[in-house]
Amino acid sequence: MERLLSLDIIGDKAKAYFELLKIKLTLAVVFSGVFGYGLAADQIDWLKIGVLIIASIAITGAANIINQIIEKDSDKVMKRTAGRPLPTGRLSVNEAAVFAFILFSIACYLFVVCFNVRAAALAVLSLLLYGFVYTPLKRKGQIAVFVGALPGAFPPMIGWVAATNHYGLEPGILFAIQFFWQFPHFWAIGWLAFDEYKKAGIQMMPGKEKDTQTAFRIMIYTLFLIPVGWLPYMLGMTGINSALVAMLGGILFLAQTFHLMKTCTDRAALQMMFGSLLYLPIVQIVYLLDKV
Repeated sequence: MERLLSLDIIGDKAKAYFELLKIKLTLAVVFSGVFGYGLAADQIDWLKIGVLIIASIAITGAANIINQIIEKDSDKVMKRTAGRPLPTGRLSVNEAAVFAFILFSIACYLFVVCFNVRAAALAVLSLLLYGFVYTPLKRKGQIAVFVGALPGAFPPMIGWVAATNHYGLEPGILFAIQFFWQFPHFWAIGWLAFDEYKKAGIQMMPGKEKDTQTAFRIMIYTLFLIPVGWLPYMLGMTGINSALVAMLGGILFLAQTFHLMKTCTDRAALQMMFGSLLYLPIVQIVYLLDKV
């Protein structure tokens, strides 16, 4: 009986550690990193892609844990985060911090040894910005979304630099696409969780209310995706077909923001959020298929 109880405790702890990774968010980040690597690489090295996946999971997981440690008190207030390991006490802050340090160390080692110092530096900068700059700023106002969009746009650039060991316009364009995409994506989430964020003292939207003016600001940032989506073609990274698909995706995404402006409903914001979740992976996959 004691052995069974011990196994149950170990299983609960393992589950709690896994939850700290925010695996759905982490896998989305990993996908963007692999996309950047695949677009840059002359030949696909599946072993290196496997290593990149592990390193990306580790660095993203460490950043997510830092975020949860800092926000453990505000997480208790919001329904969607109250069940996380730290607010519920299933893990202590010390346990989470040690896990984050282990993941960070693994990521740094893999990036430096298997790829290059430039990619490692970008990965570390991403963690620092997300964990120690963006997270505290969430209580200061809307500036947090702009700061948070920086590390959020790093993954495809990290993948590109991991494959090529150099910076340049190409990884910068991949950064720009993901940078502008994040504003309508996160503002749609902020719209849906407006009351919970307000209760926790977090300002996630470009306006103080769920109104036409806020929806208009969301539309303006979505508009940037249409010209930016053409840049990979204009630099010779991809072909015309992917540019047309990216433009069509940007127009459809923009149409959802017009619908939000017209209705100002949670339903329209939810549709926009799902639209954002479709837009980015579809465009990235098409870029890969249309790689020059």
